[in-house]
Amino acid sequence: MNTMHEGVPTEKARLLIVAGPCVVEDEEMPLRIAEDLARIFDADDIRWVFKASYKKANRTRLDSFTGIGDERALRVLAKVREQFGVPILTDVHTVEECAMAAEYVDVLQIPAFLCRQTELLVAAGKTGKPVNIKKGQFMSPTAMRYAIEKVQYGGSSEVWLTERGTTFGYQDLVVDFRGIVEMRQFVETVLFDATHSMQKPNASSGVTGGNPKYILPMCRAAIAVGATGLFIETHPEPSRAKSDGANMLPLQLMPRLVEEVRALWQHIQSLPSL
Repeated sequence: MNTMHEGVPTEKARLLIVAGPCVVEDEEMPLRIAEDLARIFDADDIRWVFKASYKKANRTRLDSFTGIGDERALRVLAKVREQFGVPILTDVHTVEECAMAAEYVDVLQIPAFLCRQTELLVAAGKTGKPVNIKKGQFMSPTAMRYAIEKVQYGGSSEVWLTERGTTFGYQDLVVDFRGIVEMRQFVETVLFDATHSMQKPNASSGVTGGNPKYILPMCRAAIAVGATGLFIETHPEPSRAKSDGANMLPLQLMPRLVEEVRALWQHIQSLPSL
């Protein structure tokens, strides 16, 4: 099995895939998903990072699932890292959470709605961990340079950006792939969030919907235009997932997606730079 035992791989020649369930639902599911993903991503030209939120702080409805408890969920993520030798990414939402989460995971992620929160970005940078900033649905790609500066001011030398769609009307998102090209001016690692970009926010009764049938073609487009990686939430039974199931990739479809984007990635790498 191709594993990375310490830290986060930084090679620029390999496709980066950040994948896992939306949230830690219990103590067993993340391990089951990680086992399958480890087998799917067992390739020399793929860098894999396991992702799962240890809690969901941004939910529309008061009765939505938010997590199994912070410390308990973070210990589950640490167990995934130990068992599969894979770096772990999780979201942080407050200044106080940054130092706590950094004890268990390898990459801190700033949720899209929080990408302008100066104190949070600086605190994430102070941990010294790589920081992935989701581009806000309300942000232009060029404005993300200021979010990068805040994390770098805190002290982190590695910042990623992730495109996850732009608000279009009240219950839809669109992806302007020019943004990937623009954000590559600022950082080396620009990911395409293939699942959250397919959301239909608050589509019905305060529950987010989605169009997962577009995940694969949108991944192809992102790689073709210059994304250096993909962000994909996946679950063996999306209809039973406790968060964002409507826009997740069914786990059984991941092998096909990986096969197709790997072939496209290899072709893109062989082309001369523009």
